[in-house]
Amino acid sequence: MSGHSHWATIKHKKAATDAKKGKAFSKVVKLIMAAAKRGGGDPKMNLKLAYALEEGRACNLPKDTVEKAIKKGTGELEGVNYEEVTYEGYGPGGIAIVADALTDNIHRTVSEIRKIFESKGGKMGDRNCVAFMFDKKGVILIPKGTLNDDKAMELGLEIGAEDVQPVEEGYEVTCSPADFATVVNALKAKKIEPVTAGIPRIAKDRIDLDFDKAQKAVNLMEALEEHDDVNEIASNFNLPRGFVPAE
Repeated sequence: MSGHSHWATIKHKKAATDAKKGKAFSKVVKLIMAAAKRGGGDPKMNLKLAYALEEGRACNLPKDTVEKAIKKGTGELEGVNYEEVTYEGYGPGGIAIVADALTDNIHRTVSEIRKIFESKGGKMGDRNCVAFMFDKKGVILIPKGTLNDDKAMELGLEIGAEDVQPVEEGYEVTCSPADFATVVNALKAKKIEPVTAGIPRIAKDRIDLDFDKAQKAVNLMEALEEHDDVNEIASNFNLPRGFVPAE
């Protein structure tokens, strides 16, 4: 799951240099509203909200914005009604792609997502055509320099993580979705602040791509991620060693 094969490596680098903070803010606000609407405004009792709040902290979402988003979700303040939808399809080299979105207009969004797939060499499929190829996992990125390899593995066992792996940006801690909040809180109790934390879809098996198909796959993933309604994407491809995406 980790290292050069992991799409999140590119995503983390882009997020670190992303100048379009307003777009990042709007996506997280929608996540918080939808989570609060579904499970209430207490993150201790609402795992989806806890996850959304971690996303908010990762992009430095202002506290008052977070509070308003929660109140809009619970109905204390008037807000837009967003629906959770999942789009599935295939990309270059036969890779599987799943895009989770929040939209206030399903018909508009499905048309736009289908167009992105087709314009970037992919094809949108039916519901559940590829979702079964993924499992959801809690994934927490610990910054580089925080620990060494031995200490990281010891920490993983101590806090109940399933695995800890070194990656370019630091260490990637994985856990079950049910343990996500517990693991994140255990890290913070040890004064370790995650770089990112979430519950993404992780591919069960992966497809190796050559350089040409890898660039096309990255182009498709980036186009989907740029869409205002898309908040999470997952795929099952390995990038070739030495691959650097074109600007």
